[in-house]
Amino acid sequence: MTQKAFAQGSAFPPTKPGVLRIYSMRFCPYAQRTRMVLLHKNIPHETVNINLKSKPDWFLALNPLGQVPVLQIDDKVVVESTATCDWLDDVYPENRLQPNDPYRRAWDRVLTEYMGKLSSAFFAILRSQPGDIPEKIVELEKHFKFYEDKLGARNEGPFFGGSQPAMIDYILWPHLGKVSNLGVMTGNSAAEIDLLKFPNLASWFKVMWELPPVKATTFDAETYTTFLKSSINNPTPDYDLGLEE
Repeated sequence: MTQKAFAQGSAFPPTKPGVLRIYSMRFCPYAQRTRMVLLHKNIPHETVNINLKSKPDWFLALNPLGQVPVLQIDDKVVVESTATCDWLDDVYPENRLQPNDPYRRAWDRVLTEYMGKLSSAFFAILRSQPGDIPEKIVELEKHFKFYEDKLGARNEGPFFGGSQPAMIDYILWPHLGKVSNLGVMTGNSAAEIDLLKFPNLASWFKVMWELPPVKATTFDAETYTTFLKSSINNPTPDYDLGLEE
């Protein structure tokens, strides 16, 4: 199946009985969470990418909110990134990612919810004028330190999950992992995060980059920046950037 994004007016690609499908967008950080879980757990699936600025009617029938990711298998449809990830972990229990300890699960939820603060600070910098960046970096680093301290307090290994990646690592990566590339994304060295201030996260970045699901779903900073530039105040973002098929 093509990797190119299906848009308004496109024909619905027929499903196959018993075949799991993810509706995604190649650059979407929320869909990336689900894609990494699929790869980590070696779950056979097919991918249908969606043009989020010109959504097909058949996609809106599946999810009227018009958001990705969406999982579909036969008559079952699951939406929202954390819900799809948890569902996959429950239905395909091999290579389990969620912790058994209720206290750990509760704190993983806190780490997930807090990501909204860091994400807002991150995108505020991308939209900033050069002279405003140093002040906004201070705000971003405050949220960065929150994760630095929580990772250090676990004192179990390089991952938030300990010696092995857990669900929370894949949930946090799509947003947290981009922070270290702010200098490239903004073209301004003032936006670079000094990882020497955050040794726990620096180690986390290093081990995360070695994971096959991360490598398979993460774009380099230059490519992601090109996509962002095509999507800001643009009615037709380049969802097919880099595709030749």
